[in-house]
Amino acid sequence: MQQNTNLKIQPIVEREFSSLDITYEEDHELAWFRMNAKPRSCFTLDLLQSIHNWFVELQTLPKHSSLQYIVLSSQSSGVFNLGGDLNLFMKLINDKDRDGLMHYALACIDVLFLNHTGINRDLTTLALIQGDALGGGFEAAISSDVVIAERSAKMGMPEVLFNLFPGMGAYSFLVRKVGESQAEKMILGGKLYTAEEMYEAGIVDILVEDGNGQDAVYDYIKKENRAKNGFQAFRKAKRCCNPVTYEELEAITTIWVDAALQLRDKDLRMMERLVKRQSAKSG
Repeated sequence: MQQNTNLKIQPIVEREFSSLDITYEEDHELAWFRMNAKPRSCFTLDLLQSIHNWFVELQTLPKHSSLQYIVLSSQSSGVFNLGGDLNLFMKLINDKDRDGLMHYALACIDVLFLNHTGINRDLTTLALIQGDALGGGFEAAISSDVVIAERSAKMGMPEVLFNLFPGMGAYSFLVRKVGESQAEKMILGGKLYTAEEMYEAGIVDILVEDGNGQDAVYDYIKKENRAKNGFQAFRKAKRCCNPVTYEELEAITTIWVDAALQLRDKDLRMMERLVKRQSAKSG
């Protein structure tokens, strides 16, 4: 019977998308989804749609399938994800295209909310950060149940540099981890933090030396498996006490869209400079 279940899982989980690589490790009850967006390592609409489509497929798996863990990571060396598609933002803002901005923003929170809620099937979601996680990339990471980072990783939210704020979940997730004061400081400061600083702040759950991130994922899975029922029940209780709702994310995203349409030429010039940095970093 177990063999038949696995046969059902393989064609669903192991898929190829243009900007997302997915592999399934049966021994660990684990699926990796590695971001590989082009031309820049950011959240393109194609990447967002690929992740969402895969999440929807996961919801069709048999209830007692062998998949228990999913891990968000990156195929790009030195980069986890550089955040929103700033090039697209500039075009939509210049065109005064509110519907286009809202479409993009909702695509972001659709993915982050599903990741945060375990794809509505009690999966444990992990993020493995092995490079820069900025803006939306940072938001995606902290929407996971467990954040693992290698020591050389850098994290931050640069949106304030171009007169905006990270509007797809940063405050919602941060305030529940570190409180209002620290969340506000991180969002409005625009600072780039080291992985160690984020670990000390309680945002990174597991800090490891460079090159040890994948092993840290396997070690965590072994730890949770020893008390799986307790871990899952505690996670549900935690969400009951202070839930992040889709309605909250949507309301904040709407504020972000309206604020984006108010950006001035000098703000867009700063955004353009950041696009060039993204392109250089993506290499």
